[in-house]
Amino acid sequence: MRTSGGMQDVAQRILVLGGDGYLGWPTAMAFSRAGHRVAVVDNFAKRQWELELGVRPLFHVPTLHERVRAWREVTENDIELHVGDLTDYAFVESVIDDFRPDTVVHYGEQPSAPYSMIDVRTATYTQANNVIGNLNVLFAIRDRSPDTHLVKLGTMGEYGTPDIDIEEGYLTVDHKGRSHTFLYPKTPGSMYHLSKVHDSHNIHFATRIWGLRATDLNQGVVYGVETDESALDPRLATSFHYDEVFGTALNRFCVQAVIGFPLTVYGKGGQTRGYLNIRDTIQCVSLAAANPAGPGELRVYNQFTEQFSVLELAERVKTAGKHLGWDVGLEHTPNPRKEMEEHYYNAQHSKLLDLGLQPRLLNEELIDTMLVKIADQRERIDPTTFVQNIRWVPESLESVPAGGAQRR
Repeated sequence: MRTSGGMQDVAQRILVLGGDGYLGWPTAMAFSRAGHRVAVVDNFAKRQWELELGVRPLFHVPTLHERVRAWREVTENDIELHVGDLTDYAFVESVIDDFRPDTVVHYGEQPSAPYSMIDVRTATYTQANNVIGNLNVLFAIRDRSPDTHLVKLGTMGEYGTPDIDIEEGYLTVDHKGRSHTFLYPKTPGSMYHLSKVHDSHNIHFATRIWGLRATDLNQGVVYGVETDESALDPRLATSFHYDEVFGTALNRFCVQAVIGFPLTVYGKGGQTRGYLNIRDTIQCVSLAAANPAGPGELRVYNQFTEQFSVLELAERVKTAGKHLGWDVGLEHTPNPRKEMEEHYYNAQHSKLLDLGLQPRLLNEELIDTMLVKIADQRERIDPTTFVQNIRWVPESLESVPAGGAQRR
């Protein structure tokens, strides 16, 4: 059923992979509240990574089992829970076969670029976990529920920062008098983003060869403390992170501002990306589910609402803090990443707007609201996690020119 915004009226069976995460849990609640039958899958790996790195979400996050029970108590709606690993094909196949979802919303991957760049262990884990898990989902849909629509969370980071406009997923190339449309060329900047590129190509294959239906949501950087559903009860909080590994730029800046820690802007701060509010993530996924791709179709939507440089975000947080009477400083710190700090960036993002997306744009009131809610959790903030010295390039290679040294 086609809809112009919000959740569709016809109930679906929605399977959310990665249902314990920052985006997965709010997505599951939103679909459940709208009257859909919802099931979530998770193996709780994110909680293990947090223990490994000594970080934790800003808000206390009960176990997923406890949150599901709280959701039933608060709303009298149900969310089914399946515990297992997407790299286990037998498990994935059994869940798909038993639940027969109309839509699979796939968040179930290692989501952090810094984590993927710590060392060879985290890099290979990220690649194996993400790519194999996604492949298992594709095969299980093909063999057990071929009409299921896969809504996969991709990332704008797949594109990199090319010196031309970024189209929505595809690029038509005219070459020597002939023309062909390809998936837009990808130049990812981390092992994590590279794993998402592999996912995109595998999904493209599955739609072309097997006739599956899929929507790849190339999402920008997400910010925000809560959604309509998580605000209903403290036990429904989502895993808002502010540390260097799992926290995104605006979320980290807001937490730093609350405790008077200088906002850590990497390098010059000219790195420009697409951003969106967490509530708009839920809206975009809902629109994709309500308007499914056809058999054999891979749609690619660039999922963000605004573009900012890192320095622009920091300045906005600094201004908002000043209006609250806070003295917010700003510090340019060495950039641990290998990336251009000044570059052209113009990404197209009209397809979700055409479906009815109503963006919540970043304004001072929204930042103020975030700052106030974060300030309520001031005692849980650990400033030692802001910088963890994860470098994209080891010191031994820093003198090597971009592209590597030439062999003679």
